[in-house]
Amino acid sequence: MAKKTDANSGLSRMLTLEIARVTEAAAVAAAKLRGRGDEMAADQTAVDAMRRELNKLPIKGRIVIGEGERDEAPMLYIGEEVGTGDGPEVDIAVDPLEGTTICAKAEPNALAVVAFAERGSLLHAPDIYMDKIAIGPGYEPGVVDLDASPKDNLTALAKAKGVSVDNITACILDRPRHAKLIEGVRETGAAIRLIGDGDIAGVIHTANAAETGIDIYMGIGGAPEGVLAAGALRCIGGQMQARLYPMNDHHRKRVAEIGIEDIDRKYTMVEMASGDVLFAATGVTNGSMLRGVQFKSGGTATETVVMRAKTNTVRWIKTEHGAAKLS
Repeated sequence: MAKKTDANSGLSRMLTLEIARVTEAAAVAAAKLRGRGDEMAADQTAVDAMRRELNKLPIKGRIVIGEGERDEAPMLYIGEEVGTGDGPEVDIAVDPLEGTTICAKAEPNALAVVAFAERGSLLHAPDIYMDKIAIGPGYEPGVVDLDASPKDNLTALAKAKGVSVDNITACILDRPRHAKLIEGVRETGAAIRLIGDGDIAGVIHTANAAETGIDIYMGIGGAPEGVLAAGALRCIGGQMQARLYPMNDHHRKRVAEIGIEDIDRKYTMVEMASGDVLFAATGVTNGSMLRGVQFKSGGTATETVVMRAKTNTVRWIKTEHGAAKLS
């Protein structure tokens, strides 16, 4: 891939604010359906709002991680072009509503998420499952490994932290498929934080274990969420490995169609999200990372985090929107 200057990569400081507007709009739209029990409606309204904001940006944007394929429109599909078409080429990963179920139930940690990267910098992962392991910054490379046992990984991490294994907490999605993984972790004496959804936040939490109490993320979740999480860790530091995890022949067909030849390849964080990356997330419901959208008399309040890999900056943005904004 040809080298790009910051000026024409599209990842200028200007986009730091613009990317926040994209996730804010999606979060506000989804929040209007919090607790209504309609996952599809909440997801669709977030998609519509995010598309509308993306198409206002002066970029030649291409969705590489999206809600589905072209024939599944009106979702933000893989390969869709967004933006005004007048600016730099940007690859985009989106999850307009990370945690559709928890939004529909008004449970914690639903987010609107997007990442921008220089063209060709993001792994083009299909909308299937992915096995993941992630830890925060400050450790020697290779402390944990996707192919190692839970015992070996937790023991190695505890040694690197200078603590006993029973002082380690692993974050795992609460799914039947993780029964064996959960058993293996519990046998070591480590604690487990089970989450119902929202594994992007779970991965990000490992980067600030002292505050979140989460030392390691383990288990199988969505591949699109895996790429987005890798983009976030690129900005704030950490280690991550992942491998696509097809559940059936349809999944394997999707992998082949997208052009991935080695379905068993183990990806590093940098292989999933290289170059400069901008990542943004806005809270839809209250959570451990971000406060959810608040509807007030005369306006709306949002809380957003924006990260950039090139500068390793993290900005926390609390915004008060007037009544006419983000409708």
